[in-house]
Amino acid sequence: MTLILAAAHQAGWLGQAIDLSVEWLLANAQGLFDLIKVSVLALVSVTEMVLEWPPAWMFALITAALGFWRVNGGFALFVLLGFNLVLSMALWSEMIATLSLVITASGLALLIGLPLGILSARSRLVWRLVRPCLDLMQTMPAFVYLIPAVMLFSTGAVPSILATLIFAMPPVVRLTHLGIIQVPDDLIEAGRSFGCSDRQLLWKVQMPSAIPTVMTGVNQTIMLSLSMVVIASMIGGGGLGDVVLRGIQQLDVGMGFEGGIAVVILAVILDRLSQSFAGRRGSSLQQRLRAWMAVWRSS
Repeated sequence: MTLILAAAHQAGWLGQAIDLSVEWLLANAQGLFDLIKVSVLALVSVTEMVLEWPPAWMFALITAALGFWRVNGGFALFVLLGFNLVLSMALWSEMIATLSLVITASGLALLIGLPLGILSARSRLVWRLVRPCLDLMQTMPAFVYLIPAVMLFSTGAVPSILATLIFAMPPVVRLTHLGIIQVPDDLIEAGRSFGCSDRQLLWKVQMPSAIPTVMTGVNQTIMLSLSMVVIASMIGGGGLGDVVLRGIQQLDVGMGFEGGIAVVILAVILDRLSQSFAGRRGSSLQQRLRAWMAVWRSS
């Protein structure tokens, strides 16, 4: 019976082919993987160093000011209260580590995804090749990405970022493609009538019209990056995911709850800020200042 169960759990022909492919890559392309590992590690280290440079109070004030400018005063107050709660739970360094992983993974995903989405919108052949890959990347369980990442890059921040990159990239590719192909034909015809070249048509007509849809894809990529970075704590990603993982391992409800609350605060801040760039703000900064002054004078 034991032999039957063991045989039932052995990899089939597809799994064996993938195993052979990974072994071949490890034997023949280790130098390339080392270069990727060093480059990604340097990038995330620089990002974390920049984020750790300002004191916590200054970082909170800068983020709150950005939130006041892009969203509203209520959101700025939420930022200050949320960061104060993270500080009171002694999770500031873990939050900065998570934020650096999210920024690095999201930045790499956008660096690859935006040009790929533009190219897919301009070439049906490219879209036919890219679309099945996106379907596979979006339907594959998140934990599956961790296995090849660990095999190729061991454990730590680098495999976490690369697994997050693959998991979070499809939305920005799809929505960039969608935003460009949905540009009205009359706008394109108007651009051509004014003598726009293909490049000018893309950057002066199609992309400005597609910005709201593209920014929605950027927002989804950031949110997926945050969710995957927390899952990637299982392979040594660090940050708030480690806090949640320790809470699960030790059955410490309080520790897990604190880590979860910190993740929620960071997620809400990233979500609202990224959404604010998808369209026009509700009112100008000057109008908000006048409204606040009016409230202050009336009190």
